[in-house]
Amino acid sequence: MEISNGVNILNHSILNTTLVFVIFSGLAAFIGAPLLIRLLERFKIKRTFEVGSSKGIGHRAEKTGTPIMGGLIIVITILVVTVIFNWDSRFTYVPIGVMCFAAILGAWDDILNVFGKKRRIRSWQRTLKLIKVHKSILYRSYLVLTLPWTIFRNTFHIFSPQPSRGVLPHEKILLQITAGAITAWWIVFKLGEEWLYVWIPFNGEIFLGYWMLPIIIFIVVFFANAVNISDGLDGLSGGALISAFGGLAVLSYLQGSLPFSILNATVIGALIAYVYFNIKPARFQMGDVGSLAMGSLFAVMMLAQNRLMLIPFFGFIFLLEIFSVILQTFWRYGLGRRLFKMAPLHHHLEFYGWSEEKIVTRFWLINLFMVIIGLWLAMH
Repeated sequence: MEISNGVNILNHSILNTTLVFVIFSGLAAFIGAPLLIRLLERFKIKRTFEVGSSKGIGHRAEKTGTPIMGGLIIVITILVVTVIFNWDSRFTYVPIGVMCFAAILGAWDDILNVFGKKRRIRSWQRTLKLIKVHKSILYRSYLVLTLPWTIFRNTFHIFSPQPSRGVLPHEKILLQITAGAITAWWIVFKLGEEWLYVWIPFNGEIFLGYWMLPIIIFIVVFFANAVNISDGLDGLSGGALISAFGGLAVLSYLQGSLPFSILNATVIGALIAYVYFNIKPARFQMGDVGSLAMGSLFAVMMLAQNRLMLIPFFGFIFLLEIFSVILQTFWRYGLGRRLFKMAPLHHHLEFYGWSEEKIVTRFWLINLFMVIIGLWLAMH
């Protein structure tokens, strides 16, 4: 009886603390958001219509001039609250470090997209032609030696074929792999040997050993880009992230992990405030600074809480969105035609006449429903 009472007291304490941090971080972000909006407007960090793959949709022009980098309010709130109240050398410093690393990458991309010049890369076909016809043997030798790099960067460029002002896809991938490697090192070598086992619902767990290293790197890179791709309609990614981190908060409560509970609660509070200002018509947009940071943090927390198998449920909408882009790319380059009117999926639905509000609210509900299924599985 005494043990049972002790467990109940501990669970009550974690739940109470979790709710306190949702409220606290939410209020902090609500207070800071108007100031951030003014700063973004003052420095003219705003969306330009000609940048982005959605410019073919007529009403998207209405979003021209909306401040971007609104995700800073999420990142800053999480960083400050965690450093002051929840800085744990074992459990929170690496997730926050990975989040900040991804946020810096995203911020640089956002700034270049506003103030930078368009950047183009030479195709590998053009490179092969230059190898054959260029007069300089030294330059031809250089092109031959760097051909693998040319093929590498062009491979990722097919997912974003428009000329970009920002960080190019292959550059993003390399930096995201670095973030994934940091995460893999932390989980495999710092959290303990139990993280070499993957939990399976209804069936216990399986041992993956050091195969976890490439799996972790892939998941961090994959979800950073999945959330980034999903951030195309006002409120879409922010609302879906609330349900995703809500599921993580419930998991951390069930696992009795106070540091993870506080961190997930802090994220939820900051996201609630962000979505309030991001609902159509948005006062600001998340930008890569927020989407890359939140995608990376979501992946890290799913892995750190040792619930790899629940990622397809908690991040269902993000998977749906990124797979629509992957399928569209393979259909376009492999079969010579489009599978969707436009990818990602939310733009395809816009072409079919769905309103932005209809798409966003339905995607929110779908992700919430999948999170509930995931939580049910987590209890078995």
